[in-house]
Amino acid sequence: MTATIALVDDDRNILTSVSIALQAEGFLTRVYSDGEAALKALIENPADLAVFDIKMPRMDGLELLKRLRERVDTPVIFLTSKDDELDEAMGLAMGADDYIAKPFSQRLLIARIRAILRRTEARRDATEPGGEAQEPLVRGPLTMDPARHRTTWKGEPVTLTVTEFLILETLAQRPGIVKTRNQLMDAAYADDIYVDDRTIDSHIKRLRRKLRQVDPEFDAIETLYGAGYRFAGE
Repeated sequence: MTATIALVDDDRNILTSVSIALQAEGFLTRVYSDGEAALKALIENPADLAVFDIKMPRMDGLELLKRLRERVDTPVIFLTSKDDELDEAMGLAMGADDYIAKPFSQRLLIARIRAILRRTEARRDATEPGGEAQEPLVRGPLTMDPARHRTTWKGEPVTLTVTEFLILETLAQRPGIVKTRNQLMDAAYADDIYVDDRTIDSHIKRLRRKLRQVDPEFDAIETLYGAGYRFAGE
């Protein structure tokens, strides 16, 4: 079935351009220019996924997510201001599935939407009677549950974006094996999305920071200069 994507942003130019791009990819779209109108509509008729701007008048994206989560479990991607890590951290802690910093590539947004919809479908299949659940990946203190998009380190939850989860999962699947930046790009991004080496380095930096928040001694992601990265755990 065709997925319905809800777009919530007070910038009508973004609403229009992103809606047209999504429709060209075969999605159905609903657009809302303020959080209050979106909240009522999404509770009454949930979308398959929603994209929220954080900075909106009347009701910002964080409040919208909080109130929406009280009623429905729609996957959500946040649009954030560039380098606004406080908004990112708050949004992910409240249950957002991913975030993309403005200005953003529409192709990247569509790739992230597809990735989250695939994971949502996998979770649904795993919980249905007779569904085949994907086994969690366990590497020493690290546990990753792809079906539920959950990560723990030494039993403590670690909140990751879809991109961060895919990168860490790729490293942890084969401990000790060096993964080049190109291999990590292939794991985390669609074939038609180009990102440079610094983007992967930034994701690795964020992964380390999040894991060190629960374990200051975390050192399981190793850098091999000129080669790439590897997971050092067992």
